[in-house]
Amino acid sequence: MGAPELVENPHARPGEMAYWVAFDAPQYDGDGGGPYRKAQIWDRYLRPEPPLPPRT
Repeated sequence: MGAPELVENPHARPGEMAYWVAFDAPQYDGDGGGPYRKAQIWDRYLRPEPPLPPRT
């Protein structure tokens, strides 16, 4: 959806990046806003998924 972008915000960590994320199902934020189908998320809030087990 696009290359990561450097976050230009006084609350960002040095070199922090933001990534575009598309959701499998529409999402709502903590205040009930939404539904969102994609969003730009700072890297501190992203976690990699565990690897899938090997296929046999």
